[in-house]
Order: sequence, then structure tokens, then C-alpha cells
Amino acid sequence: MMALALALFAGDCSGVMSGSKGPPPTYDLSAAENFPRATRAPRAQIIIPEATALSVLDSERIIVRPAEGEITALADAQWSDRLTRLVQIRTIQTFENARRLRAVGRPGEHIAADYQLLLDIRAFEISVPAGPAAEVEISAKLVSDSSGRITAARVFRALVPAGAAQGPPAINALDQAFGQVATEIVLWASKII
Repeated sequence: MMALALALFAGDCSGVMSGSKGPPPTYDLSAAENFPRATRAPRAQIIIPEATALSVLDSERIIVRPAEGEITALADAQWSDRLTRLVQIRTIQTFENARRLRAVGRPGEHIAADYQLLLDIRAFEISVPAGPAAEVEISAKLVSDSSGRITAARVFRALVPAGAAQGPPAINALDQAFGQVATEIVLWASKII
């Protein structure tokens, strides 16, 4: 997926050089794929609603924090969808790739869910004071569908050096940080349910 995003980036640069201004390049996130073999047969089914986030993160903009307390967005890049929806879809795909559940899906997909996994994006940005580095922090709550009670909750965080605060190095670092967080969420949830 990053190859497609990089191709879009290169295509946009050629438009700028020829003088025509096209749309900003679009980037995507990858679903994690490499998991150790599960030690038990898949049992539970879960639903993952769209993630929640502050409005600054609930868009296609790619966020940069140039200084503490300051937020801006990359002018020459965007996500392929709203970040909250993109995180939902790639987390579902990560669960599917791990093959540790009987079924996983979105609300309305007619899955008799045992649990809901609620995700809240706390940070998803390039932090310049950190070196620059990609910072991804997501709060996860497993809610029992039968009782409506929170079974378990945890905050997952990854910080990946970016090398630059913009362009493909920054996007690649965000993708890696998300991959780490999504993998940890899958392994954590799989142990509980």
C-alpha cells in the first residue's frame, strides 16, 4: 500500500514540475500481517465501530505538532479517508490477518458479536520536538455485548523515528507506528476473549 501512496506522491510531483497544480498526494495505512501462530482455536466474534477522536484528528489531514501545544497539518498530503474510519478498517483487517477470532466486522454486518472493541485515537501525528517522530496513541476498550460492561481497557502507544517531518519518511513512520499499535491491540484482545 505504501508503494501506491509513494507512486501517487511521485505523480503529484511531476504535475507540480510541469506547472499544473493537482490534488495533494493521498496516503494509506497498512494492516499488520505477521503474527505468531495462535495457540488455541478462534472462539469469539467482535464488532469494531468507527474510532472516535477529537475533530482535529477526525479528517483526512495528516497532523504535525511543530512545538508543544501547537498543531498544524501537512499542506501537501492527505489520508485516503477520514482517519477514524481508516483506523477502524485497518484494525479489522489486522484482526482478520491474525486469524485469532471466529469473526470480526463493523456494526450492521449481521455478526452475533460477543464483544465490541471501542477505539479512541488520542494521538496520530508527526511530533517535531520528539526528533521528528511518528506518535500513535489509541485507547482500546473491550465491551461485553451481553452485559454492556467494559471487560478490559488499555492505552497503546508507539513512537517511531521519522527522519523528516513531512513527505514519505513521515508517512512511513506513521504507518509503522500504527502497525505496532494495531498488532498490540490484536494480541491483547485475543488473550482476553
